[in-house]
Parts: sequence; C-alpha cells; structure tokens
Amino acid sequence: MYIPMFDTYYLLLVVPAMLLALWAQSRVQSTYRQYSAVLSDSGLTARQAAERVLELNGVQDVRFERTGGQLTDHYDPRSNTIRLSGPVEGSRSVAAIGVACHEAGHAVQYARQYGPIRLRNGLLPVAQLGSSLAFPLILLGIFIDMGNLINFGLLLFGGVALFQLVTLPVEFDASRRAIAALEGSGMMSGDELYGAKKVLSAAAMTYVAALLTALAQLLRLVLLFGGRGRRND
Repeated sequence: MYIPMFDTYYLLLVVPAMLLALWAQSRVQSTYRQYSAVLSDSGLTARQAAERVLELNGVQDVRFERTGGQLTDHYDPRSNTIRLSGPVEGSRSVAAIGVACHEAGHAVQYARQYGPIRLRNGLLPVAQLGSSLAFPLILLGIFIDMGNLINFGLLLFGGVALFQLVTLPVEFDASRRAIAALEGSGMMSGDELYGAKKVLSAAAMTYVAALLTALAQLLRLVLLFGGRGRRND
C-alpha cells in the first residue's frame, strides 16, 4: 500500500509546526548572540553563578564538566553533573549566566524530587521507544492488515507527545528557579535580569514548538490510520 509522505494533513498540520520550530530555534540563536555581548556587572562567570544558585538552594556534590559544541549545555542526573559548553562556562555574559543557572535549576529539581521531572524520567523510555518504533509498527500493521499493531504504534507515538508535554513544566520551572536565584541574590537586576529572562524564554519556545510538532504529527497519524486500526480489530 502506498503511504504518502506529504499528504494534506502533513501540509496543514506538520509543516506549520515545523516552521514554528525553525523560527524558535532561530530566535534562540539571535537572542543568545544579543545577550552574549552584554557582560554582567557581578563579575561572575556562568559556572560561578550556577554554583551560587546551587549553594543558595542547599544543593551539594554537583559536578561540573565542560562539553563540546554550542548551546549543548545540560544537566545529567545519572552522574549529578552539569555540563557547560566552552563558550558558556567561563563567560561573564548575561546569556551564558542565564543558561548555566537554568541547568543548575534542573539540579535543584532533582535534589528536591520535583514531581514533573520524576514523571518525565519515567516517560523517557516510552518516548525513546516511540520515536524509533512507532512508524515501523504502523507501516507493518498496514502491510499485514493488523489493526491492533497500528493502534499500538499510534499509542507509542502518543507517548512521545506526552513526554514533550511533561517536559514543558520541567523547563519552565528550571528557568523560574534560575531567575528567582539571580534576582533574590542580587547577582542580576534591571536590564541584566530582563536579558536573562529573554534568553530563557526564547529557549522555552523550542520546547513549545517540539510539543506542537509532536501533537501535529500524532493527529496526522490518527487521521490517516486510526480508522484502519478500528476497522481491523
């Protein structure tokens, strides 16, 4: 059976979501570049500011490592490590400090056993499985005319969308914790704090776009193949 790659649903649902994702990524890059040129009056490097956020929240024993690339900064809960890219770690820019403190916010979430991040970790294996197996299972189900297999593939892809949905509060909360620490400690105020908020807000939009893309793709798959799954049960 022929499976269209660029059907009407794809053009109406998925393409707009992908365009939004491209715009969000472009906005992150431009906003980061803008505030990378603005140095914080605190004199702290991004790593030092992140360490201060951890200290203010009573979080200890978090390791720091340097990682390659640009905007590849992340927190690894498996080793309790914040990995900061070279351009961020030693920078005193408003952008770099905002990014590093956001990752410190994730470390605080784990230390405080923040509910949504525990839920996201539980959904991660399902999301990984859905990303790799959903489409093959749907196509196989169509090929062998097995509705339950199609439905299982749709369910797995639903797990991907659910993971993206749960990711939103996790990312927003990490930024909220970062901004609260920066403001409450006096590390940033006024225009600097506004710049850090803009950088983190732009980054958050990429997660919103990822969720909308996953939902659009899920709706497309349900509209294309959901009926076939029901007919063949």
